[in-house]
Amino acid sequence: MSSAALVSVEEYLGHASKPACEYVAGALRPKPMPTKLHALIQYLLVALLRKQGIDALPEVTLRLEERKFLIPDVIAAPFVEEPYPTKPVLLCAEILSPEDRLNVVFAKCEDYHAWGVPFCWIIDPIQRTGWEYHAGHSPTAVTLPGNLRAGNLIVRMDDLFSDQIRQTKTGSQAETPEADRS
Repeated sequence: MSSAALVSVEEYLGHASKPACEYVAGALRPKPMPTKLHALIQYLLVALLRKQGIDALPEVTLRLEERKFLIPDVIAAPFVEEPYPTKPVLLCAEILSPEDRLNVVFAKCEDYHAWGVPFCWIIDPIQRTGWEYHAGHSPTAVTLPGNLRAGNLIVRMDDLFSDQIRQTKTGSQAETPEADRS
């Protein structure tokens, strides 16, 4: 399927090829290709949230409107509807890929907020920083050794950027951003 062609909701929901695409008013929007570092942060974030007794899952398609489906990198909620949540979750987290633009990801968080999600996090694995973007507030930068917070949920940046993650970033094949994220 071409990202320029308009498709129906039924075609979108039956679309199983990679990369994953989001769906907005008939248009497919391919998600950026995740990197190894992105995948490690995603895995670790899910584990750190689950330790706190919340249902945390990666890459779950959310149905925000009849013709709008977005796929956060991680969601967290006391209960996650199947097959596609149609009610707001507690937290949506986005992990930046090298080609992501921060302003576009902030706009995606605004879509989540408009749907009713109270808490969003954006995590930059390259810069080892994050942002809390909570409904009704401006984004707030969180740097090491700070904490990301969403209600009663807390993730320590030191835990998220563990030694294993630091070694991946500083190793001989360290990932580098290919474009400015501003």
